[in-house]
Amino acid sequence: MNSFAQKLRAMTDFHPVAWGVIIGTFLSRTGFFMTIPFLGIYLGKGKGIDPATVGAILAASFLVGTLCSFVGGALSDRLGRYPVMIAAMTAWSATLLGFAFADEVWQFFLMSSLNGLCRSIFEPTARALLADVTAPERRTDAFHARYFAINIGGAIGPLVGLKLGAGSTSSLLPFYISAAIFAIYAIVLVIFMLSFKHTLQEKSSGTPMNQMIRIVFSDKVFLYFLIGNVFLAGAYSHLDTTLSQFIGHDRVEAYSFLFIINTLSVLVLQYPLAKLMKRFSSLTALKAGCLLFGLGLFGFGLFDNLALLALSMVVFTAGEILSFVIGDVLIGEIAPSHLRGAYYGASGFAFIGQSACAWFGGILLNVLGFGQGPLIFAILMLLTFIAYPFFHRGQQLWERRLGHSGTDQMCHGMELTKS
Repeated sequence: MNSFAQKLRAMTDFHPVAWGVIIGTFLSRTGFFMTIPFLGIYLGKGKGIDPATVGAILAASFLVGTLCSFVGGALSDRLGRYPVMIAAMTAWSATLLGFAFADEVWQFFLMSSLNGLCRSIFEPTARALLADVTAPERRTDAFHARYFAINIGGAIGPLVGLKLGAGSTSSLLPFYISAAIFAIYAIVLVIFMLSFKHTLQEKSSGTPMNQMIRIVFSDKVFLYFLIGNVFLAGAYSHLDTTLSQFIGHDRVEAYSFLFIINTLSVLVLQYPLAKLMKRFSSLTALKAGCLLFGLGLFGFGLFDNLALLALSMVVFTAGEILSFVIGDVLIGEIAPSHLRGAYYGASGFAFIGQSACAWFGGILLNVLGFGQGPLIFAILMLLTFIAYPFFHRGQQLWERRLGHSGTDQMCHGMELTKS
């Protein structure tokens, strides 16, 4: 408790804009989870849409979000963080209202696509803004606070949504309230833009989009991180897909219990892990996260005992925390300040791994059967471990780059001394 209290006191010196991003993340995620997790139920039971079409509608959001992930961050580098965030949040609010008024299948496809688009524009821009206003030595704390807010919103949102009738055939109240939350946050962002505009460059140097793409995707350190992250994003996807099918098909209560353990583990482990991993580089933390992710996955298939499954979930969640929080910190370290949004946006391409690995997990269950848990999850563990050599190679290049930077600075200092 003393450590947690110290952490809270240390967080009070975050920049006001950083607090705006963190609190806004909590509010927006609460509103998001009040509605979107229940959208499939609403479309199927409320609108009578067949399951295959419902799946396609939901998939449209992920597809558009992944394909457009670079655009939002890159736009924020050119136009400024605040204008892009305000526009995205305003459009997101209108999209949630659109779900309430939509009645035709094509309209739901459109709203789902817009939902993915708005999220892909807002999220990398918000992360870039948080990195912009936070000193490098405090970014780990700031991104941990943001991740904490995400999980609190993810825990509260569904409960509030259920209370308001989310997923029922007639209640549209959750859509209205979520839209109102997003609209209020857009107004708050306007206030922050007017109050703290001087703390950020309003625009970048005007780097053309094609040049941004060339710079970002020629950064070998970032590319190795991105490829490794494809496999980590895929590992995380098994929580909602492969694991839910494997355990949930005959032990729904056990799966619900494990989901609760996941949420509690995030809240309990986040700050101790943050303190521990400050002793190591970001890529070392990612390699540790990769190993923990894989070991946790293997435990899901190996054990039947609920306590051991819970232990596996704790290990899995530790990997989740290290991989996603430290990954955000790493991008802030390697990205040039004027292209930070583009780097955060490009990192979204890693979530291709979510759809690919979720599909692959389903294939394994279908081909090998539910009785082959150890084999299935051993394969998924090995697939996760593929990320490790990419992170290791990226770490070597990053350390070499830092070494060259230090040498250049030393030589520059010697020249100044001689002059």
